[in-house]
Formats: sequence, structure tokens, C-alpha cells
Amino acid sequence: MRRAVRADRAKGDRVTNEHGWRQGRRITRVAATVSATIAVAVGMTMAGQASAPADPPAAPPAQPAAPAQPAAPAQPAPAQPAAPAEQAAPAQPAAAPAQPARVTKVFWYTDRRVALWVHSPAMNTDIQVQILLARDWWARPNAKFPQLTMLDGLRAQDDQSGWVLNTNIVDFYKDKNVNVVLPIGGESSFYTDWKQPDRGKTYKWETFLIHELPPIIEGDWRSTDVRGIEGLSMGGTGAMMLAARNPGFYKFVASFSGILQLTSTGMPQAIQFAQRDGGGYNSMNMFGPPSDPAWKEHDPFLIADKLRGTSLYVSSGNGLVGPHDKPSDIPLLATNYSGVGLELLSRVTSQQFAIKLNELGIPGQAVYRPSGTHTWAYWEFEMAQAWPQAAAALGLGGDKVACRPSAAFKKVADANKLGGCLTPEYAVPGGRAQDFYKGRVITGPKGPKEVAGAIGGAYASIGGPGGKLGLPTSDELPTRDGKGRFNTFERGKISWTANGGTVIGK
Repeated sequence: MRRAVRADRAKGDRVTNEHGWRQGRRITRVAATVSATIAVAVGMTMAGQASAPADPPAAPPAQPAAPAQPAAPAQPAPAQPAAPAEQAAPAQPAAAPAQPARVTKVFWYTDRRVALWVHSPAMNTDIQVQILLARDWWARPNAKFPQLTMLDGLRAQDDQSGWVLNTNIVDFYKDKNVNVVLPIGGESSFYTDWKQPDRGKTYKWETFLIHELPPIIEGDWRSTDVRGIEGLSMGGTGAMMLAARNPGFYKFVASFSGILQLTSTGMPQAIQFAQRDGGGYNSMNMFGPPSDPAWKEHDPFLIADKLRGTSLYVSSGNGLVGPHDKPSDIPLLATNYSGVGLELLSRVTSQQFAIKLNELGIPGQAVYRPSGTHTWAYWEFEMAQAWPQAAAALGLGGDKVACRPSAAFKKVADANKLGGCLTPEYAVPGGRAQDFYKGRVITGPKGPKEVAGAIGGAYASIGGPGGKLGLPTSDELPTRDGKGRFNTFERGKISWTANGGTVIGK
């Protein structure tokens, strides 16, 4: 079926089809390459993220450096091959657990980044979940905020999110009024409920993310039930899968380089190859053999009709060498060979998925970059590109920073290089406070003082200005030996060293 396509002159670099799916101008033919692309992707070792995550920091870690924001590339779009007519049986979402999950441990990295260890009855283990707290978390202590879950890739680590290790996510969301939820772990899981345990793990990620975790995030951690979810690679697949299997649970869903067809020719075998390479897992324990109905019940392509009413964002590169790739000796080919194949596979399945949504009359945005492999710099870029659409879906479309520091607060912020303000001044027990990009300024008996970083996290963990230490009486200062930092307070001090972390003392 031909689709009416009109040029969107106001945008300049995109066109919009009759169902609202925005696509780039330049059209190329890929229908004949589906089988070849799958073979290329499998042959190039379908291995999760092409760039290995950095070593996890020791707790309490220093904040990872924020990579430079990639420049926005132009967004042409290949033509879309015809979508298969096959449909899945109705998806059966995960059942609610008999017992509630509970928090067993809390660690504050900073006053805006906190880690929870949540015991999952379904998985019978503690799952770390980090939260990047909303901009106004401290300024509006009775407010609740929308939530945005960010899923990791195939090689997800058990100690840190790939988003934190490899992107500027911590800094990017500091000025945004959303609680960002980062589940840790789930290597090769596709964030679904597995039929059988594998490698000592009982994966029940759909149950955890849909039933067990939300009451905690929406309770003590002050999130509303206005939810979004994004993911890269495996996480992109998982995000679309979870949203389609649980209609209406998420207001916004984004897939960055996700594999959005699971049951087309060769795909179950490609996924099996990926899972064996990405940790030694067996897809038979996930969904059973390819003939098992569970494969179709979890295929985003086959259950796409359940996404009606959800704001959708789909993006991928095309495997050609891009601004964040190292060129090989072969023209247009990057040295990141596995990343080339994986991004080709993502491109084809993402296009097929967009076609299916077109045929269903479901609007959304599809962004096809003219280059780029399966690697983190492009996902950081897409995270930023997707934010305006996510913000609108989460009810934050008009939200922006509105503040001006007083002369006294600005003097402290400038002296300690805290960056611009994020909130107006607000009341705290015994004084006033204001939040900045890199910390807080709080008034005490000796005037406004800076509290930031790991010391700020420790201070928050014991109640901040209303806690046992009271108000700050110094800025953050170096220790006598130069190996650490400390702040003094009305009733004690907090010190920090790289090896020992934070210590709260008298």
C-alpha cells in the first residue's frame, strides 16, 4: 500500500506520512536486504553493546565525567519494506506477585542520586535500582513527580547502569522535573519473565518492573503513576515489549537501536547467539523453542496494536561509519564490526515496526540517522533528542528552570563552581536553601555554605538540615593531608576520602 508523504518545510530535514510518523527525506531501498542483514548481524557476533562499559566505581564513587553532547546529525530515512501480516496471540502480562517487594538498603551517592536495594519476591534476590531525583525534589518536599525508567543493554552489569557509566545522564536530567529510574542488572534478560532459571538467576523482570517496583517508587520516592520508559539495544526491545504487554501503563516509550522483531526468519537464532555471547545464557530458558507461543507473545512487532494511545519514539543508525566511529580500511565501514551488524539489524527491524504502526494508524516518531553503529555516543544523543517528546507525554512540556540566586548565595555558588541555579530559594529547618547544578547552598549560623557531592549525599541520608548534624558551618574544605574533603555542621562533620568514602562524625 502506498503512503501519502508530504514535505514538512518548517522542519527542513524531515517528512511526515499520513499517520504522523516522521521520517528523513532521502529514501533508499532495503526490502531485499532483510535476510542478508540478519546474516551479517549474526556473523559479526551479535554481542550487545559494541563499546565495553568502564570499570564500576567503588562505593561511594565519584560522579563519572559527562561526555560531550554529540552534534545533531541529519536524519534521512531508508524506504520501508512491507510488513508481514502475521499477528500474535493476545499477550499475557505478568501476574501480580503474592508478596510485596521491600527496600533492604539505601545508599546516597549525592543529594540527587540514590541507590535502593529492592528485594524481589519473584526473583528471590535484591535488585539495585538507582533514582536520579527530580529537580524540585528538595524545594517541594510534598510534591510528586513523573517517572522515567531507563533500561540497559545486553551486557548490563550488576553494579552500575550502563547509562551512568557511558553517558551524561546524571547531568542531563539535573534540570528536569522527573524521577529517573535506573534498574541495575538483567544481563541478556530482555527484561522479561523467563520460563526457567539460567546461570543461577531467576529472571522475572516484567513482574519486577510492572508490579513489584512501582509501589516503592510511587510511595516513599514520591513518583506519580505518570510513567515513561526508554531503552537502548536489548533495553529498547524490552521497553516496547513491556509497554505493549501492559497497555496504558506507560505514557511514553522509546527504543534506541532496539531489535523490534523477535520471530521473523532467523531472529530467534540470532537472539540465542547474542545471549550465549552475552553471558552464556540460553534462550530456551527465556521463551522456549522458537515454536513456543511465548516468542510471539513477546514480539513487539506482533503486539504493536497494544501501543495505541502511547507516545512512541523509535531510532536507529544504519551501521555506516559515523562521527563517533573509527573508520576501517574499507570505505564507509567502522572498525566496530559487531556494532555495524547490530545496528543494521536494528535499522531493519525498527523500519518494519514503524511500517506496522503506520498500517495500524498509530502515530509516533521514527528517526533514522544517516550513519552510526551500535554504541553509546549515539544513544546519549537520542536520549536528548527524545526528551521534548517524553516531557510532553509526561506532562512536563512547559517545565523549565526559573530561578535567580541572591547575591550571598551566588557568591558561594560561584566560589565553589556549583554552576547555575536550579530552584528558587526555599525554606529548610532553621534556614534557607537553593539548589545548583553541582550542589546545594544552605544558610547556617555562619551564613550560606556549600554542601555537595558525596558529602551532600551522606548529609541527605541523615535528614539534611533537619537531621542530627543540623545546618552547615563551612563550605567543603580539603583535609590537612590533602587526601580528602570535609564539611563542618552545627553538631558534627562529614569527611570523605577516595578509599574510605564518607564518614559522619562529631
